[in-house]
Amino acid sequence: MSAQPTREELTGAIQRGDIDTVVMAFPDLQGRLVGKRTTGRFFLEQVAEHGTENCDYLIATDFDDVAVPGYRFASYENGYGDMLARADFTTIRITPWVPKTALILCDLFSVTTGEPIGVAPRQVLRDQVLAAQRLNLEPMIGSEIEFYLFRDSYEQIHARDYRNLTPHSAFMEDYQVVQTTRDEYVVGEIRRGLEAAGISVEFSKGEAGRGQHELNLAYTRALEMADRNMVYKTAAKEIAAGLGRSVTFMAKYDFAETGSSCHVHSSLWHLSEGAVRGSAFDGDFTEHFRMYLAGQLAAARDFSILWAPTVNSYKRFQPGSWAPTAVAWGADNRTLGFRVVGHGAATRVECRIPGADANSYLAFAGTIAAGLYGIRHRLSLPNAYLGNGYEAKDLPRIPTTLAEAADLWERSEIARECFGDDVHHHLLTMARHEWSTFNASVTDWERVRYFDRA
Repeated sequence: MSAQPTREELTGAIQRGDIDTVVMAFPDLQGRLVGKRTTGRFFLEQVAEHGTENCDYLIATDFDDVAVPGYRFASYENGYGDMLARADFTTIRITPWVPKTALILCDLFSVTTGEPIGVAPRQVLRDQVLAAQRLNLEPMIGSEIEFYLFRDSYEQIHARDYRNLTPHSAFMEDYQVVQTTRDEYVVGEIRRGLEAAGISVEFSKGEAGRGQHELNLAYTRALEMADRNMVYKTAAKEIAAGLGRSVTFMAKYDFAETGSSCHVHSSLWHLSEGAVRGSAFDGDFTEHFRMYLAGQLAAARDFSILWAPTVNSYKRFQPGSWAPTAVAWGADNRTLGFRVVGHGAATRVECRIPGADANSYLAFAGTIAAGLYGIRHRLSLPNAYLGNGYEAKDLPRIPTTLAEAADLWERSEIARECFGDDVHHHLLTMARHEWSTFNASVTDWERVRYFDRA
C-alpha cells in the first residue's frame, strides 16, 4: 500500500487488518490537529460516508481549549452545537510513527444546512485559493519551519514549569554536520516518518540556535502545503515524545536564542482547464509579480495576526536577529520582511514575517489574499530597498505587540475586503482573547524585577 492510499486501498488495508485505526482530524484556530479516532471497522461502516460530529467550540477556543466568549459562530447562547467533519479522501496518509493508523484530514460543514463552515481555517485558505482560481491563477507555496529540540521529555519540562530546559546541542549548529549528526536519531526519524507518510522532504539542517533545526518540504499547491505543515508539526512532536525528547515551535522560546520562523515562499501560476500551465512570475518582473508583491507590502501590517498570532510571536522581531522588523522588499535581502529569490519559473516572494507558531492555513490565506488584493487594485510596486533594513529610518515597521496587530486588523479595510466580515470578526476575537488572557497573568519577569524593589 502506498503512503497516500486511495479510498479503495485504505478499505482493503482495513479489511486485511493492516490498518485498525483511522484519525479523522482538522485544524483548530491554532493550527493543531483535533478530531476523533475511530476503529477501522466503524470507519467503513459509518464514518467514511457520513463523517464525524464534533462540537463547534473546537474552532472557537484558545490554547487551553477554553470556550471563549465573543464569537458569533459558536457560543453558549447558541448552545455549542455540532459540526460535521467529512473526510477529504485526497488527504489519506499512513502514519508509521503511530502503528496501524491512517490519518484523514477533514473539511467542516454545518449539520443543519450542509454548507461549508467559512471560519474553519482549512476553509479560510480554500476560499482564497478559489479566489485566485477565478482569476485563472493557482497559488504555489513552499515554507521552512524551524523548531528547537530538547533532551528533556515533555513530562519533565511540564513538571519543572517549563524552566531549565536542556537544548539538545550545547552550541549553535547552523549548517553543522557533525553537531546535527548527534541529533539525527530524532531529526532523521522525523524525516523518514514524513517521507513514509507521503510528504516529500528536501532538506534538514541545523539552524542558528542551540538545538535548533529546520526541515524543508517540497513546494506544492497551497492547501496541500498547509496540510503537509500540520502533519509535519504533529509528527515532530509525536516522534520526539516517543524517543523521550521534546520539540517546540514557539516563535521565541528564550530571548537569548534565535527565533523560529516559518518563511513562506509563494508564487502564482497560470491555470487553464484545471491544469497548471506555467509561472505567472516567469520573466523580468512580470506585471503579475509586481502587483502581487505590492499587495504583500500594502497588507503586511494589517495581516500581522495571521503571521504572528501569539503574544510570544512579537518577541521574535528584533534587530539583527534574522527575523525582520521592516516592511519592505529587496532582492535576496534577509533584513527585510519580503525577499525576492529564484529566477525564471522559480521566481518567488519569500515572506519572512511568519513565525513557526503560525497556523499555516491562516498564514497562507493571508499571503494569497494580500497578493490578490494587489492584483485587483493594480497596485504599483515601490523600488527595492538597498541596505540594512534593521537600521532604516523611513520604513514602516512590523507591529511590536499582539495588541497593536489586533488594532490594525480591526481597522483594516483590506482585511474586510479580502476575508469578509465573519472571518474578520472570528480572527479578531481570537487575537483579542489571547492578549487579554496574557494581561490577566503575572510573569516571572515581573516578580523578579518588582518583588523586593517596588
